[in-house]
Amino acid sequence: MSLNGEGETVRETWDIWKEVLMNPELWIRLGEAVLQVIFILILATVVIKVGTKVIDQFYGRRKKGPFRISARRETTLTKLSKNTLAYIVYFTALVMILETFSINVGALIAGAGVAGLAIGFGAQNLVRDIISGFFIIFEDQFSVGDFIGTAGVEGFVIEIGLRTSKVKSWGGEIHIIPNGNITQVTNYSIDNAAAIVDVKVAYESDFEKAEQVINELLKEMPSRYSSMISTPEVLGVVDLAPSEITLRIFAETLPMEHWPVGRAIRKEVKLRLDEEGIEIPFPRIVMYSREGTGGVQGGERV
Repeated sequence: MSLNGEGETVRETWDIWKEVLMNPELWIRLGEAVLQVIFILILATVVIKVGTKVIDQFYGRRKKGPFRISARRETTLTKLSKNTLAYIVYFTALVMILETFSINVGALIAGAGVAGLAIGFGAQNLVRDIISGFFIIFEDQFSVGDFIGTAGVEGFVIEIGLRTSKVKSWGGEIHIIPNGNITQVTNYSIDNAAAIVDVKVAYESDFEKAEQVINELLKEMPSRYSSMISTPEVLGVVDLAPSEITLRIFAETLPMEHWPVGRAIRKEVKLRLDEEGIEIPFPRIVMYSREGTGGVQGGERV
């Protein structure tokens, strides 16, 4: 092909594009499409904001309606409802935008269905996660704000989704756990907890007096600690160690309050025993001295 031929081809191509670009109908249709897209995005944003307020009002009236739910379940369902609303609105907006540009959405969905069928055979874990997430929410196994132990981690639930759940531990780490891996859950937030405290008393101390002093102290504590459900009690002796006697104290508390109550009991018992002159045990060693070949001459406890 000659240079003149190539030049004519380029010129013809440019003339065609120039005619297309200079066509006012093209820019009118493009402008209309852009305006439609902007309108769709604004409409989607408004729907999400209005829907979010409606969801908050709906669950906010749970105490007045006939179907009452707990606060922890309300938080979980509110967050899940908002996420579901956002997914539906964004998907609908995407379909409308594609239709604006004259893209055959039906063909895309059909193709996606065939591809999804092929991928589904390899997505068993995804299906298992979604099904497990549904039953976690439906059965109210745990909710947002609960302190749970599962899949080797412990912490507060900050989010529950259909596929994953997020648990925040004491150190601030956020663990994202697939719902399919949650096979066993220990929920510390549903029912009352129990603070178990072991107090050690030396053999040299007056054991009967120590038990009486502790009992008198425990009767005073519910008035100072509102998280105690009832008066703590001394269960009795649970161990006779080489250098001390171990007493066990049981206290029923509100959910998640057994740790601070346990710390408070230890502190109060220690201060009260010190006031009464009752000794807390400490390790003791018996030392023997040997003189000549006469054997043991004497011993001293240290």
